[in-house]
Formats: sequence, structure tokens, C-alpha cells
Amino acid sequence: MPSQAMRLKPGDALIVLDVQRDFCAGGALEVAGADAILPTVNALIAEAVAAGAPVVASRDWHPPGHASFRDSGGPWPAHCVQESAGAQFHPDLRLPERAIIVSKGESPERDQLSAFNATGLADRLRRLGARRVLIVGLALDVCVLETALDAVSKGFETHVRLSGARAITSEGGKAAVEKMRKAQVVVEED
Repeated sequence: MPSQAMRLKPGDALIVLDVQRDFCAGGALEVAGADAILPTVNALIAEAVAAGAPVVASRDWHPPGHASFRDSGGPWPAHCVQESAGAQFHPDLRLPERAIIVSKGESPERDQLSAFNATGLADRLRRLGARRVLIVGLALDVCVLETALDAVSKGFETHVRLSGARAITSEGGKAAVEKMRKAQVVVEED
């Protein structure tokens, strides 16, 4: 049963995960269809700004030789290396000047899939009065999933809008949706 789409208002926050060049068309770790989420994500950013809701943009921000890279024994090709072109936000992403930028994966020896993992984001959102979060971005079956699970565990009413996210694999996306629903994440299938 499709869920009602969340409308952003004061007390909410929009979290945009990892809409970076390396995850988009032609990137080092391209997620198929990633560029297609930009109209939805940009419309939600505009909605958040109009509602006075904070916009958070997370980014992978890895040092060279990061533990998650294949060359270091990890599962992924090198991606989103600090200060590289691939680590930049997608050029069509319309982040507001006051967006909260959360960098993750900065420690060379461990990965951070969730925007809440050792970033202080939960406390920052609480100080801003956020009680609900709407999550979009890349990739549904990795960082979106982990961020949504962490948001729920930290007491936020958590929504994920599928039209604003893409998975690395369709199987992974289906499994992620199932895990999120079991954790009481509201998955919006608009």
C-alpha cells in the first residue's frame, strides 16, 4: 500500500545523501539512474527552504587509500577522494547556502555509511528542533538504508522517498526497503 508523501514543515529536516559526481553518471562508483533523482531532490530542497526546515547534505569524503577501497582490501573502487572532482556534489544539485554539510568516511581505517555515524548530526538536528526526517539520495541499499536505520534508532520519525533515491542493485533496493519497513521507517513509494 503506497504511503502518503511527507510534506516538509517546521520541525522537519531533509537529509540528502551523497549526491556526488562519483556516484552519478560516469563516476567511479556509478549508481544506475542516479542523475534521474535530481528533479525530485531539488524540489524537496526548495520545499524545505520554503518551510524553514534544515537541509543536510552528506558526502563521502575519503582520504587516499581509504579502508573501503579495493586497493586497501575493501569492497569498493576508490571513490569520493577528498578534494577530487569525484567528491564534488553533482553540479545540478541545488543546495542552499545554509545547507548543513556532513562529511563521512574521513577516517582512513573505517567506513561510515550513515550520516549519523560519529558526525554529531542527531544532536545538531535536535538543537534545530527537528523531530521528523525525510531522506533521499544515494545509494538506497547502502548509505540511505544505514542513515534511515540510525535515524529511527535515534528517535526521529523517519521517511525515505523512493523517487529521490536509487539502489546499486534492484535486489539490494528491495532488501533495503524491507529492512527499513521492519524498522518502522515510512517508505514513500510516490
